[in-house]
Amino acid sequence: MEVIKQVSTIRQRVQALRCSGKSIGFVPTMGALHEGHLQLLQASAQENDVTICSIFINPTQFNNPDDYKLYPRTLGQDTELLKTVGCNVLFAPSSEEIYPQQQPLLQFSFGALEDVMEGERRPGHFNGVATIVSKLFHLVQPHRAYFGQKDLQQVAIVRQLVHTLSFDLELVCYPTVREEDGLAMSSRNTRLNTEQRQVAPTLYKALKLAEAQLRKQPVAKTKAEVAAYLTSVHGVELEYFEIADPSTLQPVQDVRKVQEVALCIAAVVGPVRLIDNILVNLNEV
Repeated sequence: MEVIKQVSTIRQRVQALRCSGKSIGFVPTMGALHEGHLQLLQASAQENDVTICSIFINPTQFNNPDDYKLYPRTLGQDTELLKTVGCNVLFAPSSEEIYPQQQPLLQFSFGALEDVMEGERRPGHFNGVATIVSKLFHLVQPHRAYFGQKDLQQVAIVRQLVHTLSFDLELVCYPTVREEDGLAMSSRNTRLNTEQRQVAPTLYKALKLAEAQLRKQPVAKTKAEVAAYLTSVHGVELEYFEIADPSTLQPVQDVRKVQEVALCIAAVVGPVRLIDNILVNLNEV
């Protein structure tokens, strides 16, 4: 596996690959790799001639400076792990390489898509996501880019970005990978202590409770029951629970009018803010 840290070098490498007719799969990450990342990398290795993984903890998408400072940094461990899953190139640039002129001035707006959930509670977050994803897509020029469903709103934002800016690539989204107790795999999970780790799966339990209740009662009552359930769990502070359209992420008020909904949740467990979601086909029994 080749490790590249310079923007100029990755440009040259990608140009050579494309000139030789190689298909490129790309998995952008912020490191602290887990099984969810590895699933994406393995899929890319199967579907493309060359797989490139980026590891870059992007400062522009953190609206909380402490969150950025505490984000897990495990580049050495990640590098060894990448060698086992068919990754051909690791692109691990510094902030100076990506943002040579400090804070970027370009601003993105995604309208109603970022006015809810994560966008509403993390001002500037998706502008930072769109900035780094645009930069990486330009540098890596992938034929396919792989993302996980856990970051459902981020996937919707990137899909809109690809459409609006006419990136010539296929966006591939894979289902969330979970621990045996249902907790969605996340790099942030490493910051949970033993007690917090035992509590964290209640987010998934809340989603499954909502799925069951939503088939037999109104949206408002289901949301109230989820809130009541999590309020009763010591160590979990619910930030939001939303029942939304999977494409637009706008709130759904009456599930009788739709076929599928996204159940989305965010909560703070100890020092860590966690998100999760599931898609529910309401026609399935």
